[in-house]
Amino acid sequence: MSDARRGPLAGVRVLELAGLAPGPFAGMMLADHGAEVLRIDRVASVTDAPRRDVMDRGKRTIGLDLKSPEGVAAFKELAQHADVVIEVFRPGVAERLGIGPEDLRAANPRLIYGRMTGWGQEGPLAPTAGHDIDYIAVSGVLSMLGRAGGKPTPPINILGDFAGGGLMLAYGVLLALVERQATGAGRVVDAAMVDGASVLFAMFYQAGGHWGPRGTNLLDTGAPMYDTYETADGEYVAVGSLEPQFWDAMVALMELTDLPDRNDPKQWPALRARLEEAFRSRTRAEWEAVFEGSDACVSPVLSMAEAAAHPHNRARGAFVEIGGVTQPVPAPRLLGVPPQDLSPATRLTDLSAWGLSEEAAAKLRAQGVLA
Repeated sequence: MSDARRGPLAGVRVLELAGLAPGPFAGMMLADHGAEVLRIDRVASVTDAPRRDVMDRGKRTIGLDLKSPEGVAAFKELAQHADVVIEVFRPGVAERLGIGPEDLRAANPRLIYGRMTGWGQEGPLAPTAGHDIDYIAVSGVLSMLGRAGGKPTPPINILGDFAGGGLMLAYGVLLALVERQATGAGRVVDAAMVDGASVLFAMFYQAGGHWGPRGTNLLDTGAPMYDTYETADGEYVAVGSLEPQFWDAMVALMELTDLPDRNDPKQWPALRARLEEAFRSRTRAEWEAVFEGSDACVSPVLSMAEAAAHPHNRARGAFVEIGGVTQPVPAPRLLGVPPQDLSPATRLTDLSAWGLSEEAAAKLRAQGVLA
């Protein structure tokens, strides 16, 4: 891996405390755009082999025992040379270790301390455990997801962990970096997944009486013009022909006539049945050929492996293979910025640039505090 980072965040140094997916994802988003991210792992988990986890791409790693006084002192030294710390512990844990915001910002007032939790730093649920499904449940978001007549269905762990958590933390760090340019001072960022999930659904909180039970609305598979349909080969296509002109294009290409009125929700079941029958008459590939280049808003439902090979994604270079792992390229794209080094994370042995001399590092290694 090259140590030269480029992009709008080049020169920004981030210390990322090891944790589950949302924290590393936030670090990945920053590293993808040029930040120098040093991941702090447990001593036993660091080896000389590159880390193949996609969310660790472009980073460097060290192992440090933060339960020892020597490890805490070393971390504080590193933090004096950092711009950002990403911390993913339950509220109070970092303070008990001696690496909380006040501990670090006393020596480095410019430090931005990003805190990632499910429930936030305060409130009755703050000290309790939880997962993505719990956070989106309490936010109200989970109640809206699922088929009509069915139970609430979580969309893997995207809304709480990654979108409401990791992405919001990266966004908060960027806000604090912009603010620091004017004030010279850092800030603590409190990124709670329950908050982030709520913000993602801001449009729907104000829907009120205009939004019915889950699975019965225009955008949640309630409407036949916004759903998925099985094809003759057991694959699926996605239909998003909401606007009349897109609907007309789809119907014309499918050669369907005398359809039930799509503007009458009472006729949606009959209309859906007609569409189901029609889509089952051809394979997914055949429907792709029918709709190619049209404004019908019908797309094949691709597997993760198929997505990388799709002509559109290939034309945009949307995926890249690094170290035998196919992965999406950084987003959003900043035109004119050269591609970032996305190599798997490797162990950082020379910590002098982070304020830790080779002599001090050697002593810590001998004590088993530094991997």
